[in-house]
Order: sequence, then structure tokens, then C-alpha cells
Amino acid sequence: MTKPLIGVTLDSEPAGGWSKYPWYALRTNYAGAIAAAGGLPLALPHHPELAADYLDRLDALVVTGGAFDVDPALYGDGDTHGTVTLKPGRTQAEFALVQGALARNLPVLGICGGEQLLAVALGGTLIQHIPDSVPAALAHEQPNPRHQSGHAVAVTPGTLLHRIVGSTTMQVNSSHHQAVRSVGPHAIVDAVAPDGVIEGIEDARYRFCLGVQWHPEFFIDPGDRRIFDALVAACG
Repeated sequence: MTKPLIGVTLDSEPAGGWSKYPWYALRTNYAGAIAAAGGLPLALPHHPELAADYLDRLDALVVTGGAFDVDPALYGDGDTHGTVTLKPGRTQAEFALVQGALARNLPVLGICGGEQLLAVALGGTLIQHIPDSVPAALAHEQPNPRHQSGHAVAVTPGTLLHRIVGSTTMQVNSSHHQAVRSVGPHAIVDAVAPDGVIEGIEDARYRFCLGVQWHPEFFIDPGDRRIFDALVAACG
């Protein structure tokens, strides 16, 4: 059987640091998790004008995370918190890819910042800075390494996520200062942290539309690998 082609969005950095020219970046375990599930990962550069051409060839889309934030203007928030960091070129390209993938009913998995972008594309809004909005919030930017658990999440019974992972609890890592505030008119919440922060969303109007606030590509919880298996299976 032909392996399904899974597009994976790249991060971008300006000149300096690793290269004296602007460069793309992608942690290797994103591609490794997709390959382990039987998919063929394909890195997607930031060309929104090419989104339709890519999507015509792809079987699914994974929107990755990164150390930046979705522009609050995209979800109607007129104020921008001082901690917000933008990457307009990346967001423009990812938004075009997500909107196009949903229009084609391609399987979509949003991871961390990718979940937040997916929520906005579905009509939701974001919390711009958790410590300023959630009383007694957990350390969602966990102090321990990202390949270790930061906290547990409660998985909502009966949801797509619950059917995939087969459990009502998961141990997840945590690397974010923002979170989904509202999920929009059709999406639902499928995972929540102990402090009430939304950790997972999905939309049943599509064959596979799932966002998780953690990084399942680290395979911390047994359910993480099942998320990628389900994404690839949804391509059939």
C-alpha cells in the first residue's frame, strides 16, 4: 500500500544563530512519529499562495508548535499582551493550509500552537497569557524537560480523543503560555487540565479534526502514539 503523504508545517527563524540567512526548522520527532505510524512526512514551507497546490497532493495535515503566538487580530482581540510574539509569515501560511484542509475534509492534527491556530480557524478564541487569566494556574511552561510529563489531563468520554487513546486520563508535557479560551460554534473540548485550562479540541463535522495542547510526538503517554496511528488511519 502507498503510504499516505502527511504535510508537516515548519517553524522559521530570522538570520542569525544557526545560519546567517533566514532558515526553517523542525524537531525530528514530529517526522519520526508520523513515519512510525506509517505515514510519509513532508515538510511544508511558508508559501500561502501554494497552500492549495500542496493540499491537492496531501492526505493529511499536521500543524506543529513553536515559540510564537497567533495574532490576536485573527480572533477579534483588539489588545495584544506584552508576552505575545508573532511570526506573521508562518501564521499566514498555516492558516491558509488549515482552512484549505478543512474545506477538503482532509485529516488535521494541531499540536500545541497548532491546536490554538486550529481553534481560531474553527471560530474560537485564545487566552493570551495563562498566568494573567487563570487563577492558581499550573506551570504550563513546565520546568522539567519536555520529554517528561508536566501534568495530567482529563479526557472527555465519548469524544474522538477518548476513542483514540482509550482512557479518561493522560500524562502530558506542557510548553505553552497561551490556551484556547472558547472553541467556536461547532467544536468541542475533549481534554482539560486540573486547573481548567483547555488541553484538547475536536470538531465532528470533519472525518478527523483534532487539536492537542501537548506534544504527543514525544510519546510520553501510551495514548500519544495512538493519536498518530489514528491520523494515518483516517487517511484511508
